Amino acid sequence: MTIDSHQHFWRFDPVRDSWITEDMQVLRRDFLPAELTREMASGGVDACIAVQADQSEAETDFLLDLAAKNVAITGVVGWTDLRSPRLAERLEHYARKPKLRGFRHIVQAEPDRRFLLRPDFLAGVRTLRQHNFTYDILIYANQLPAAIDFVAACPGQRFVLDHIAKPAIAKWQRGPGEFADWQSGIQRLASSPEVFCKLSGLVTEASWKTWRPGDFTPYLDVVFDAFGAGRLMFGSDWPVCLLAASYSQVKKLIADYVAPLPLAQREGIFGGNAVRFYGLPAGHLAAVEGPAN
Repeated sequence: MTIDSHQHFWRFDPVRDSWITEDMQVLRRDFLPAELTREMASGGVDACIAVQADQSEAETDFLLDLAAKNVAITGVVGWTDLRSPRLAERLEHYARKPKLRGFRHIVQAEPDRRFLLRPDFLAGVRTLRQHNFTYDILIYANQLPAAIDFVAACPGQRFVLDHIAKPAIAKWQRGPGEFADWQSGIQRLASSPEVFCKLSGLVTEASWKTWRPGDFTPYLDVVFDAFGAGRLMFGSDWPVCLLAASYSQVKKLIADYVAPLPLAQREGIFGGNAVRFYGLPAGHLAAVEGPAN
């Protein structure tokens, strides 16, 4: 089974979705499962993980409702206030939602570069494993030092790094930039065996209109060397990827890079590793596959 480990849905709201700026006109509309499942079918993708794009429990409930109505959405990464004094109650509530697999906070938007290390946030994340919830780390490259300390402070928690920490590919192509610092941060973060990484969000960090597949090779080389094929997973970042590439182009970019790998490793990157990381129940997957012939 091929699984897209990272995509989004929304009904566009210009106030709530103010992060979608004027230069992102292609994203200023609704994106819902019927459209994505057509893209997935044409690309040979069977199932997906829907990830929050808004920091509200209304967003989590919206995604869970879509997942309940669409068998191809096999898991949800939602949001709840991990600093709330009512967190235990909220986690008990969401533990009763079988497709809710983990949580995420949009840390990249926090002005405090070391937000991950705030005591109240750390305390909240440390409670997630009580319910077997995962945590998606969404940061920019300059937040990697905090992420390294964050992971070390939460032993036993399962983490996945989104978008390879969003290195500024377009900027760094024009000079040495911060590539070496990003590489060092990736290597240090990957030294924790509980951290996985999503091969997602690359095209939107490159030059949207002029990128070439070779632009990403140095970055993919780094994450493959650091994490190994067993802790990497394909994610489209649809529809955000449409700023720079189609769904099929994003999938092909990763498929072409991993083509020389053994079949078992390719199958892990395109599905098995997501199943293992998110602990996707066999019942969800069987429903997507349908009855045996």
